[in-house]
Formats: sequence, C-alpha cells, structure tokens
Amino acid sequence: MGKEFLTLDKISAYRLAFEFSNEVWREVVTWDYFAKDTVGKQFVKAADSISANIAEGFGRYSKKDKVRFYRISMGSLEEAEDWIRKSTVRELITEDLSSAYLNSLLQLRKEIYNLINYTNEKLKY
Repeated sequence: MGKEFLTLDKISAYRLAFEFSNEVWREVVTWDYFAKDTVGKQFVKAADSISANIAEGFGRYSKKDKVRFYRISMGSLEEAEDWIRKSTVRELITEDLSSAYLNSLLQLRKEIYNLINYTNEKLKY
C-alpha cells in the first residue's frame, strides 16, 4: 500500500473557508443591486480570498511561501469580518446571521493558525 498524501480537501481550514465563502455568496446574491454592487462584491471577494489563499499556499513548495499565503488568508478573514459588521449596521443581514458568520470566522481563525503552526513545525524548508 502506497503512502497517502495530504490533499487540499483534507485541510479543515480550507474546507471551512470554502464553505463560508459559499454561504456568503448565497446570501449576497439575494440583495438589491446597490447593496450587491457596493458592499456585496467586496464581501464576496474577501470571503473567496480566504480559501483561495489557503489553496495557493498549499500549492507552493517552500514553507516560507506556504505560510505567507496562509497569513494573507488571515488578512482576508479580517476584511470579511469588517464587511460582516458593515452589513449588519446597514441592515443587509440580521443580527443572527451576523453572529453565525462571526462564529464561523472565529473557528476559521483558529484553523488557519493551526495550519500555520503545523506547516512551520513539520516542513523542513
């Protein structure tokens, strides 16, 4: 039996980020044109960027490159949090949905930190 390799879909940070971005998409597509064009596009881009940067980091060869992209994904997470707060204040999403999104990002933040730590500990270069 051959050695099993780690694949992107086995990384919990990636799976959570991918799921979160799709939840955001499903919500934003229901908004009116002005809300979608101003807040919505930015919110979706920030949410999509979290999983996209994890994927890009995963595909990089060196530890330093991988961790750099994982940290960029953390910046996108922070941006998504800002858009959640703006969406709540502007009454585009409910307080309940805002809390659910923020809880998802709290868990995702922990997973990205774990991914960074794992990468730093396990990879030589």
